[in-house]
Amino acid sequence: MAKLEPPEISDPEFRQFQQLIYKIAGISMADSKKVLLVGRLGKRLKAHNFSSFAEYYRYVTAAGHADELQTMVDLLTTNETYFFREQAHFDYLADVILAKHPPGRPFDVWSAASSTGEEIYTIAFTLADTLGIDAPWTITGSDISTQVLAVAERGHYWLDRTRGLPDSYLRKYCLKGVRTQEGSFMIAPEIKRHTRFRQVNLNRQLPDMGKFHVIFLRNVMIYFDADTKREVVARLARQLHPGGYLIIGHSESLNGLTDTLRAVKPTIYQLPA
Repeated sequence: MAKLEPPEISDPEFRQFQQLIYKIAGISMADSKKVLLVGRLGKRLKAHNFSSFAEYYRYVTAAGHADELQTMVDLLTTNETYFFREQAHFDYLADVILAKHPPGRPFDVWSAASSTGEEIYTIAFTLADTLGIDAPWTITGSDISTQVLAVAERGHYWLDRTRGLPDSYLRKYCLKGVRTQEGSFMIAPEIKRHTRFRQVNLNRQLPDMGKFHVIFLRNVMIYFDADTKREVVARLARQLHPGGYLIIGHSESLNGLTDTLRAVKPTIYQLPA
C-alpha cells in the first residue's frame, strides 16, 4: 500500500503557522523551514483526518484544544542536543566560576532550554566533580516543550546517545541497563536528586523561580528576532544573583541587546556584583 503523503502547504497557510509559533514561543521560523513544518505536523493532520493545514490551524487555535496546541509546539521546537556540547563552557564553569564559589554555600543553575536533558546532566556531572556529590547544589531544567522535559526528567537514554559523554562519567554517574533495558543507561539517583524540572515559556512573564548563580541559554536565541532576544535577556538577567553568569551558544551574541550584563568572554556574560 502506498504511503500517504501529507498535503502540500500553501504560502498563506505557512505564514499562519509562522505567526502562531512566533506569538507563542518568540521563534522566527524562516521560510526555509517549510519542509520541516510539513514533515513534523503532517502526522498530526493524519491523526485527526484533516485534509489541509488550514483545517489543522483552525483546530489548534480553537478553544478547548490546548493539548494539541502543546503537541504542535513540542514538534516545532525540539532541537538537537548532546552531552558536553560546547565543552569550553563547562571548563569555564569548573575552572573559573566554581573555583571562586565559597565552599559549602548553595549553588543554583538554570538550564533554560534544557531539551531532553543532556545539558542538565552535563552541568550536574561538572558540579558533582567540582563541588562534591553531597554539596548543596541544584539545577533547574526548563523548556517550552513538555515532551522533551518528560525525557529529561526520566534521565533514561540509549547508549547510542552518549555522544560527547566520557566513559569515566558513564561509569561514575550512570547506571547501565540490564535485561529489558540492555543497551541503555540511567542517570544515577545521587545526581538526579539535585535536579528539578518545570515548563517555562521564555517569551512570557517568568514564574517565581528564585535566583541563580549561572543560567545556560544556548543555541536558542538564533531563532529569535532582535526584540524578542532583548526581552528574553532582560527577563533572565533579573533571575541572576549579583555576580551571576549567563552563558549562550557559540553562534550567538548579546551585542547591542543589553546594558545590564557585561561580556567576560565570548558567549559568557556577567551581572555586575
